[in-house]
Amino acid sequence: MRLRGRSVIVALLLALFVPHLAFAATNIGVPGLSVSVSPTTSPSGVVSVVQILVLLTVLSLAPAILIMMTAFTRIVVVLSFVRSALALQTTPPNQVIIGLALFLTLFVMGPTFQTVNKDAVQPYLAGRISQTAAISRAEYPFKVFMAKQTRIQDVDLFLQYEHEAPPKSLASLPLTTLVPAFAISELKTAFQIGVMIYIPFLIIDLVVATTLMSMGMMMLPPVLISLPFKLLLFVMVNGWYLVVKSLLAGFH
Repeated sequence: MRLRGRSVIVALLLALFVPHLAFAATNIGVPGLSVSVSPTTSPSGVVSVVQILVLLTVLSLAPAILIMMTAFTRIVVVLSFVRSALALQTTPPNQVIIGLALFLTLFVMGPTFQTVNKDAVQPYLAGRISQTAAISRAEYPFKVFMAKQTRIQDVDLFLQYEHEAPPKSLASLPLTTLVPAFAISELKTAFQIGVMIYIPFLIIDLVVATTLMSMGMMMLPPVLISLPFKLLLFVMVNGWYLVVKSLLAGFH
């Protein structure tokens, strides 16, 4: 039995090491990657490198641009309020809410993206305008969209902090002032919509809690009873349709 056990162990060891030895014996070429940096004496080469660095920086800031300069913030906050008002912790999941908010953002921002592509991206790819002119042209459609959704007092807040006079035109308003003003305006609007969403469900909670207390069922959590009524009300009024319709109407 001992010899048999030793033979089994030796067989296992051979099974483990023999393939590795066979692989090492074969000469298999592994592709390599080499990166070299060579000096340049022409200004155009330096400019190209700087442009690549600027492009990589813009791409790294793309998520922040999506959140702070589009309709994404208001939409995702309102959808989160809907889930909280229904007292649903993980339904719909975060992936569904973020995905729906993303596609609604693309739908709302469609005209803005088309204008940027027509006036900035395509002329730049065709070589008719410089990179600086393309960035300037791409900023203006976003400024127009954000200015329509931003309250004047929010813009004045940041202008007064920087001790700057009101700009004469929208094009002269810097993004460093407009973007945070737009963000807090969107948050205020989203919270206003959230309050309106909470009111009917809060009434259901109060009615259920009062009914349970009058019946002496104080140990029974009111959420267990009110949740089916909330879902029933939300389904009967076609809640998702009304929420999305209100969001889309708020941007037009």
